[in-house]
Amino acid sequence: MAPEIVIAVITAASVLGAALVAALPALLTSLRRTRNAVGNVEESVQAQGAETRAATVDAMACVTAQIEAMGSRLDSRIDDVRDDIDDVRESVARVREWQAGHDAEHLLIPNPRPGGDA
Repeated sequence: MAPEIVIAVITAASVLGAALVAALPALLTSLRRTRNAVGNVEESVQAQGAETRAATVDAMACVTAQIEAMGSRLDSRIDDVRDDIDDVRESVARVREWQAGHDAEHLLIPNPRPGGDA
């Protein structure tokens, strides 16, 4: 190898070595900051996850309470409808009794029809 090439390689290696030595503290500091930032982000994400979980549990409790309230209102409405149906059945039974009695009256008391042979 020519001495100029050897000198150029040695010079390039020394420049790269000097740049590495100069950049090493900055790289280590950056690495530490990145690790701390990741740790802080993980803690922040976990805290936000706990907050979200708590909010979700509270929302589910509210929804459950509303569904239970609707269920009791629905039960009372169903009872009202059942009462109405029972009233209608009683009315229909009274009308049928009256019809039966009225039909019996017509059978027992013959009324001559107008225009017929009496």
